Amino acid sequence: MRPALRWPTRTRALGLVSDLSLNVFLAMSLMSMQLWTLGGLGPALIVALGAQTLAAVLYMLFVVFPAMGRTYDAAVIAAGFSGISLGATPTAIANMTAVTKTHGPAPVPFIILLIVIVAIAVGIYFYI
Repeated sequence: MRPALRWPTRTRALGLVSDLSLNVFLAMSLMSMQLWTLGGLGPALIVALGAQTLAAVLYMLFVVFPAMGRTYDAAVIAAGFSGISLGATPTAIANMTAVTKTHGPAPVPFIILLIVIVAIAVGIYFYI
């Protein structure tokens, strides 16, 4: 028995809804940050963010990209890793979406990213 309606995959409408949802989420999360409360931590925060960014970029270049096979899918996964290491899951998806909009589709990295994130979440849930 098959459903009467076909699932709307890879349609412009679904792409628009997913992009809009992601953008609204990112805007709401950025607007809710109270950055003025960090006023006195300026220099220390800049040093910490710089060190984290440098470590993440080096790890992406020398570990993630080569371990994934130095292909286009590996580059998309590295873009997703940059979002995870410097932000959160929506940032990773936004980074991967930006790369795939510019250079072409890559469905496998999105699946890999979501599986890894679910595995991490389940591990954290059972650890706590």
